[in-house]
This record gives sequence, structure tokens and C-alpha cells, in this order.
Amino acid sequence: MTAAAVRSRTAAIPSPRPPADDTPSARSTASCRAVAYQRVLHQLVRRELRLLSELATWAPAAETDRTAALTRHADLIGRVLLHHHAVERHAVWPALLRTAPEPRATEVGDAVADWTARCAQIDRMLRDVGTAARQWSVAATTGARDAFATACRDLADAVDGQTRAEERSLLPLLDEYLEPADWVAIARSSRCRLPAQEQLLVLGLALEDACAADRARLLDGLPRATRIAWWLSGGRHYRAAVVRLRGEPPAP
Repeated sequence: MTAAAVRSRTAAIPSPRPPADDTPSARSTASCRAVAYQRVLHQLVRRELRLLSELATWAPAAETDRTAALTRHADLIGRVLLHHHAVERHAVWPALLRTAPEPRATEVGDAVADWTARCAQIDRMLRDVGTAARQWSVAATTGARDAFATACRDLADAVDGQTRAEERSLLPLLDEYLEPADWVAIARSSRCRLPAQEQLLVLGLALEDACAADRARLLDGLPRATRIAWWLSGGRHYRAAVVRLRGEPPAP
């Protein structure tokens, strides 16, 4: 999700690490990273979708640059969310289903089935946002702008409900039963194919609302070169991008 100075155009999903003064067991270390990753991504997507719906409502309907900025950001958040769902669908939940004990197999299976149904709906709504974005870009009318804002708001509501349900039902199970080796393998193999500048922007969005502990874990989990790139220029470029998009700097 990050990599300005990194030569590759792909990077591992975030792997937040526990603070250095913690000395948990191997299992709790892995589950802490996994749960922190889920929580940080959920916060990012919920906030950005809600902001997009609000910003679009007040945007000039026929201002090409403003339309492009908002629809481009919606596309980025959609790609991040689709990648997140793919990691969960193909790696995280299968690992949980394998490792949960038999007495809780039904509970885990039901929670994953609920997640699957909810996320299928969200993926369809993401396509609706993409369609509304293209129509606004072409038509440049108030009606097209309002349709985009409504699609973003409906998606934000759905994502809010789905992620909070996931945090109630699945994250405690992930925290309890995920095998350390499974999370290490997931973090190493799951790649988010974003250009370097978009990766740094997403990193900034992930850090913005994270608590101090999660910020430390996320930054400590990055390659050294990426951390240096973030501190040297990534943070500054992120702040400027947020000001252009929102009209104000990111939350401190």
C-alpha cells in the first residue's frame, strides 16, 4: 500500500506491528497485526466515502477539474476496498475457517457467510459509483453530480454497517484463532497494485485517523526505504493532496 522510493510498483498490504515494549506470544503478535490491519482499512474507507459524498454535494456541477479530482479519488478508494475484500475472501477468512476449533466452526462459518453476502452488495454498489462518476464527467449537470453524491452516500452507509458488523463478529475470532504463520504468509503475498504516488496517498489516509499505537505499528511494519520516503516527502505531498481535495488539511 506504500512505496515512493521503492522501485517495484507493488507493495505488501499494511502489517502493523505491536509496540516495541510489548512482549506478547507469537499468536497474539500475529493476531494483533491482522486485527490492526482490518481496523485501519475500515476507518480509512468509511471516512473517505463519507467525505466524498459531502464534497460532491457542494461541488460545481460543470467544473471539470473538480469533477475529475472527486471521481478519481472515488476510483482510488474503490480499488483499495476491492483489494481489501479480495484479501479477506481468498486468504484471511479461509485461514480463519481452517484454524477455528470445531465447537466454533458453525459460528465462524455463519459470520463469514454474512460477510460474503454484505460484501457482494458493496461490490455491486462500487460499480454503481463508477457508473455515476463517468456520467457526471460526461454530462457535467447538477443531476449527474447529485447522482454521484447519492451513490457515494449509499455506499458509505453500506460500508459502515458491514465493517462494524465484521468488527463485532469476525475480528474477535481472528484475534483469537489466526495462526501466526498464516498471517505472515498473507501479509507477504497480498499485493496492492497501485502507482507509487497513490500508495503514499493511501498510506497517509491510513495514518490519518489511526490511534498512536496503530500509527506506530503501521510505520514500523513498512520497509525502511518506504519509511524514509514517507518522512522525506510522502507526508508533505499527502497533506497537499488532501488540501486540494477537501479544501483543508488532514486531521492532526
